[in-house]
Amino acid sequence: MELRILAPTGALGAGFDAEAFHRGVAARPHVIACDAGSTDSGPSALGSGTPKLSDQAVTRDLRLLLTARDSLEVPLIIGSCGTSGRDVGVDQVAALVRDIAATENLHFTLGLIYSDQPAERLEALFDAGRLQPLPHAPALDREVFRRGHTVAMMGVEPIEEALRSGCDVVLTGRASDSALFAALPHMRGADPGLTWHMAKTIECGAACAIPPSANGLLVRLRDDHFDVTALADGSRLTPRSVAAHTLYENADPYHITEPSGTLDTTDATYESVDDRTVRVRGARFVPADGYTNKLEGAELVGYQTVIVGGVRDRVVIRRLPELVPFAKKYFADKILDVFGGTVDPDDVDIDFRLYGEGAVLATAEPEPLRPRELGVLITVTAPDQATAHAVATFVAHASSHLPVPEYDGLVSTLAYPYSPPETDRGPLYRFTLHHVVTGVTPTELFRTVTEEL
Repeated sequence: MELRILAPTGALGAGFDAEAFHRGVAARPHVIACDAGSTDSGPSALGSGTPKLSDQAVTRDLRLLLTARDSLEVPLIIGSCGTSGRDVGVDQVAALVRDIAATENLHFTLGLIYSDQPAERLEALFDAGRLQPLPHAPALDREVFRRGHTVAMMGVEPIEEALRSGCDVVLTGRASDSALFAALPHMRGADPGLTWHMAKTIECGAACAIPPSANGLLVRLRDDHFDVTALADGSRLTPRSVAAHTLYENADPYHITEPSGTLDTTDATYESVDDRTVRVRGARFVPADGYTNKLEGAELVGYQTVIVGGVRDRVVIRRLPELVPFAKKYFADKILDVFGGTVDPDDVDIDFRLYGEGAVLATAEPEPLRPRELGVLITVTAPDQATAHAVATFVAHASSHLPVPEYDGLVSTLAYPYSPPETDRGPLYRFTLHHVVTGVTPTELFRTVTEEL
């Protein structure tokens, strides 16, 4: 048996190379699958329902995928639509699909799998003790379910159900990235260890290639191994680059958890077939004792205004870490004075990030940094945008003239590249859930709608 799986890109809308894609299409794959979302970019897409990539970019990729699917007459699976996998994201991608189908005169059965979780269901699961935290999960209370949006992450089973019902194009809500590629081979009885390892390898397209790119990979899945091939000119695969992808988004590269069990790559082997192709064997899949679905949630926590500045004065650079706490105390008093007590300083966060002084690693910075030039990012977070902006105006003004002991008189401490320096960033979201639901059947948290185009 040989099953061919085409992964055209690591993210729908990232803009893969069309020539490389058509090489994959020429191999006549049995399924085309593509991920469209992630939590990598933070909680904004889930909290707001706004996708990371534009409709124009997504439409460009979708047109190529849909027309190729039509010529091959094979399933097309797109997961985590709209970045977050919220229902609104599925509907948004579905609207683009309908427009393309109309203009290209395409005919197919469309399946939409939704993964939003209503607050009432989550409250019942919480009360029944069926929400279990994953490592480093935030504290959970019953009220959080009505403050934001929550999705469940599906495995292969809802996708298989849609394929069995005759869907040609399947758009899913939040899904395990690997499940998109594993669904059809799993449904056809392929070896589960090879199936899940193959799916993990190609979930991000040519991210495991050298150099990494937004382009595609083709897999030939056989009874005792799979071959993965890079499709773009100038792209190659090595055993090391392929093996390394099992560490992506995983603390343990040998044990990768899916809703139905764990992929164990401990005994996997990787060998070069040629510069573009690596052969993989030996992984196994260990079924779980009970099925689980991961939950992801996000809620609105405030509004932000940001200020970007810089400094190249060595005296100011040396003094800034000391001046920032002094400035924050001054700003807290200023908030009470300016707003006449109507705004609580504790409800406003003023954060200084000193880029060049360890802003990325902070206290984990391994050795002291001695920059000649410092970038300063000031973020003001408040319960509403108007307050955040108002506070930012006097923060920006005062921060450009902080008192430096070595200088007499007024000195400019920060230079701003923009006028005015304040930029309203808009709403701020945070993740609320990093939990799994226990005691569920593989499809009960999801609902599927089909339509003929």
